[in-house]
Amino acid sequence: MSINTGLISFGISSKTFHAPFLTTLPGYALTAVLERSGNQAQEKYPWVKTYRSLEELLADPGIELVVITSPNETHFPYAKAALEAGKHVVVEKPFTNTSAEARELVELSDRHNRICSVYQNRRYVADFLTMQDILDRKLLGDLHSFSAHYDRFRPDPRTYGLWREKPMPGSGVLYDLGSHLIDQSLVLFGKPFRILADIRMQKAYSLVDDYFDLTLDYGFLKVILHSSMLVREMGYRYELHGTRGSFLKSGEDPQEELLKAGNLPVGEDWCHEPEDQYGLIHTEINGEIIREKFVSEKGNFGQYYINLYKAIREEAPVSEKAEHGHNVIRMIELAFVSSAQAGWVDVDGLL
Repeated sequence: MSINTGLISFGISSKTFHAPFLTTLPGYALTAVLERSGNQAQEKYPWVKTYRSLEELLADPGIELVVITSPNETHFPYAKAALEAGKHVVVEKPFTNTSAEARELVELSDRHNRICSVYQNRRYVADFLTMQDILDRKLLGDLHSFSAHYDRFRPDPRTYGLWREKPMPGSGVLYDLGSHLIDQSLVLFGKPFRILADIRMQKAYSLVDDYFDLTLDYGFLKVILHSSMLVREMGYRYELHGTRGSFLKSGEDPQEELLKAGNLPVGEDWCHEPEDQYGLIHTEINGEIIREKFVSEKGNFGQYYINLYKAIREEAPVSEKAEHGHNVIRMIELAFVSSAQAGWVDVDGLL
């Protein structure tokens, strides 16, 4: 039985990361979209019903799942209203603007016996899945250094999504891109002992942070997470160094650009990373030194929705829990404290 789904807003996020999967994956039916004005969703998907208010959409008894992709300040109130209306909920990252809001959604999800999940699609990209495989197999020995960069070259003001650069809760690059990198680190390594952060505004016109450099202390392991909007020549996206070897990875998983170009995520060929983007592994395995390209795992954002279907229909564990969303937001809060104090801050308050 298909899960009837309503999309909250029909902007770039919905069009790129959600609707293509909700309309191609078995088990889902995109039945409704909230658009305050216009009918873009209906023009692309003639069968959907367009609602003009959140209240109207939530009052539809046929909608079982609500996917929230509206601006960050709406994530908490919309998710709260959807849970109280008896709907399962998916919230785009960042999950909420404060850890207190996130904790309330965790409690509401439990109280109403409904799933509340954060859309951490960057768990399903080629580089992350490949690194998981390498670490699970301990091909580098004991890891002592992990570095992740999410850099871009955007020297000029945005022409879309302007709310992301306004000085309001949840804006700025740490909430936007940092949510991905922090979540990946928590998945790979768990809770760090402490955090050191340098958060800045580098562009002359910036009103919110557009640069961050975070150091997470795991004891033997040191994790560095970095982002800047003024990097024209990209270096390695990931660097992993262990007691036996290293793994270096450049490039960007191709899914996002394919989806933006209108390609549907269907078929066995979705989505193989090109060979020229494979990472380099240089290590010792069974007494033999190897230095070669390491074949990337196959990424698929759709795996998020496949897992969610199993959680809703088959009562499988939720892969991307509300608690995970809370922990990322708590780490962001601690990062801002560290940056303001220019010093290390102990990590506490994680669920």
